[in-house]
Amino acid sequence: MVSERDVLGAAAVFLFALISQSEGIVGGREAAPHSRPYMASIQVPEGENMKHECGGFVIADQWVMTAVHCLPAGANGRKVVLGVHSLSQDEETKQTFDILELYNHPDFRMSNYDNDITLIKLDRPFNASKAVKAVDFLRAGGTSPSTHAEVETAGWGSLDNLGSRPDKLKEVVIEVGSSARCRRSDYFGGKFTSNMICAHRLCPHPCEQPHKTEDSCDGDSGGPLLYNGIAVGITSNGGKKCGQVKKPGIYTIISHYTEWIDSIMALQPDAMPDQST
Repeated sequence: MVSERDVLGAAAVFLFALISQSEGIVGGREAAPHSRPYMASIQVPEGENMKHECGGFVIADQWVMTAVHCLPAGANGRKVVLGVHSLSQDEETKQTFDILELYNHPDFRMSNYDNDITLIKLDRPFNASKAVKAVDFLRAGGTSPSTHAEVETAGWGSLDNLGSRPDKLKEVVIEVGSSARCRRSDYFGGKFTSNMICAHRLCPHPCEQPHKTEDSCDGDSGGPLLYNGIAVGITSNGGKKCGQVKKPGIYTIISHYTEWIDSIMALQPDAMPDQST
């Protein structure tokens, strides 16, 4: 006879697994060290140490792009780390920065993560090297990837439904999904807006997780979605149900914000308004 304790225990394990699926890249592989030199690790204080929280990517010598939902209430002691492949090893290529200015898009909506784009100004320009350099981003008028186009993303998010985090950068190739399908009620419904791309890929055979998809998730938030080597999106929402066929990753379309990006990056230090909230 199954006891009430056994039932509660099984329910707790199920709930833990369900919640843990909300973090990190599903599938994919370890990236070649420093093959994505634009990648940034946004880290939050945890005791005397710093812990990886979100991704980001370098777009200019003192600027990193990421997602608003990573820093909705300001920097609060977070740092930006560039030039790393392993989060734990003391790599010679590592460069650590304070956040000088934070610009969250003023129209960000927490209810559905619309306009989920943030610009971080670092406290100083980075030292360019093979391990640290900017990536181009798609501007207004550029060619966006069409449905079924192959795109790439990367991050240090969790590996599985137990929430285990990788020490080294992972990457995955996925496919752009149909916007019409992602607007369906059994996908994201009205929460999916014209500022978003959805993307994932059915897990290939043989697959560690049959009937699942390769995908990015919350642990990779703020990282780039790339098409032909150009950043076209920012990992945003959609990792709520990691690897689920009807919940592909959602990415903010960068080219919709060219004018806003240019206006922020053109500001002089003494003219910069506080846009951290």
